[in-house]
Amino acid sequence: MVYVAYVDEFGHIGPYVSRDDPRYNDSPIFGLGGFILPSENVRAFSTFFYQLKCKLLDFEIKRDGVAPALWEKKGASLFTTANVTKYRELRSATNRLLNQIEKSGGVIFWKGIQKTKTPADSNAQGLYLSALGRSLQTINAFAASKKGKVFIVMDEHQDRDAILTAASQAMFRPDFPRKHIIEPPFQVESHRYQTCQCADWLCGLIGRLGAFRAKPDEFPEMDWTEKYFAARLEKIAWQPSLKLDTVLPKTDLPQDEAVELAINQANPT
Repeated sequence: MVYVAYVDEFGHIGPYVSRDDPRYNDSPIFGLGGFILPSENVRAFSTFFYQLKCKLLDFEIKRDGVAPALWEKKGASLFTTANVTKYRELRSATNRLLNQIEKSGGVIFWKGIQKTKTPADSNAQGLYLSALGRSLQTINAFAASKKGKVFIVMDEHQDRDAILTAASQAMFRPDFPRKHIIEPPFQVESHRYQTCQCADWLCGLIGRLGAFRAKPDEFPEMDWTEKYFAARLEKIAWQPSLKLDTVLPKTDLPQDEAVELAINQANPT
């Protein structure tokens, strides 16, 4: 079986001090997440998401005068406290979306951390590449568990060369190659891909949940993430991880490698 993983960012890549800091106040977490589908179900799922988006956000699409296939709503703008608490339709549509991922044979995933470094010590590229390494490891482990292979699709990123280099090094490292990943990640324009827009929506929601879990005293109004969505997200998640109040983790997590190694030894390819 061939799978396709759609990956995006959640949280914020920059430093975080506190919510009331005049500059570093965006999000206390950062990571990568998204979803993985069997390739044979991608087309049908893309149609489902397009139709759900058009129905849910019909007013905004018509107001903006953009072709629906090219119109996108960012997850961070969609999953606000005001929107979720006011519009039952959004909550219902989100649960339908999660149900459809599960019905399509897919899973969601996220790998992130709570940022603890001071602004002076922060390294945005290092943080991103660490999250990327952990995400590639998770995606590869999922494909290994299914005795399959996987393509990876990401929203285009300014550090394209660094991402491709890091991904290639992870894929072909001699001691522990990610042999179930077919190619380094493809980077695309998200507004042209319904599946990438879906990954962005998921990451918008995961980012809100992560902020609440990392700093519930600073983001108390985001308790709706636990009330409405946390259990459902975790039910269809593959090895989700959000390391709270910690230093930057190593790119390779021993427990993930142990799981993957056991799978590979049991099912050599």
